[in-house]
Amino acid sequence: MRPKNRSTAAPVRSSKTARKAGRRHPLATVALLAIGLGLTGGAYAAFTTTTASADEPAAATSQSSVDEGKKLFESNCATCHGLQAQGSSVAPSLIGVGAAAVDFQVGTGRMPMQMQGPQAQEKPVQFTDDQVKALAAYVASLAPGPSIPEQKYLDGKGNAARGAELFRINCAMCHNVAGAGGALTEGKYAPPLTGVSAQHIYEAMITGPQNMPVFNDLNISPQGKADIITYLKYIQNNPSPGGFELGSLGPVAEGLFLWIFGLGAIVALTVWITAKSN
Repeated sequence: MRPKNRSTAAPVRSSKTARKAGRRHPLATVALLAIGLGLTGGAYAAFTTTTASADEPAAATSQSSVDEGKKLFESNCATCHGLQAQGSSVAPSLIGVGAAAVDFQVGTGRMPMQMQGPQAQEKPVQFTDDQVKALAAYVASLAPGPSIPEQKYLDGKGNAARGAELFRINCAMCHNVAGAGGALTEGKYAPPLTGVSAQHIYEAMITGPQNMPVFNDLNISPQGKADIITYLKYIQNNPSPGGFELGSLGPVAEGLFLWIFGLGAIVALTVWITAKSN
């Protein structure tokens, strides 16, 4: 047998030695990470320092509004809703209702309630606009909830035809197709929508006050809500093409009008003809 060639063992050892010589120190990776984190943290600190002066006034204003709202709540609302807005036997919890619910209920005068009844009635507003915003800010700080809608959905520039279709499908069975309102059960009612601000209409849809269901963004999209508002403002600002609308209450009002005046005219004419013949 031919002896094994051992000359190849030396290059193998030299290759391993070269790899060992070129290997990084075990702490090199840690050092690189520390340098990277230090640079990132320094850049972030520099950025936040330059913007702190702009953010602090807004945060202070927001907190002051929340504090003012808490004082107003404890003075005017806690008797029924509880000191922590947890609710009671006579009023529901306000935790999670959001700023939109407070802005609607207080901004339309429904709250504080004048007396217990089937539902809160609209009356003159008891607070200024700033106080209403402060109350809304305080309740919103308790837990997440529907917020006050953006102005772009309230300008009345949506699709009135699509809004009319959505309104007939979702709202007309209670509010009437012309938004004139209607009676419900047990002394409750759907109020008329004429003269109601676009913001309050939107807030009613997302919070579901009284007996109204909640129409979240999965039921009716924000643009769909804007279209409904456009339709309601259109019929409010344009006269009825059919002439005297009789309160827009539909066939009931029209039938009552014919029954009283039409039948009354026939009776009066009959009496006159009989008296004439005699």
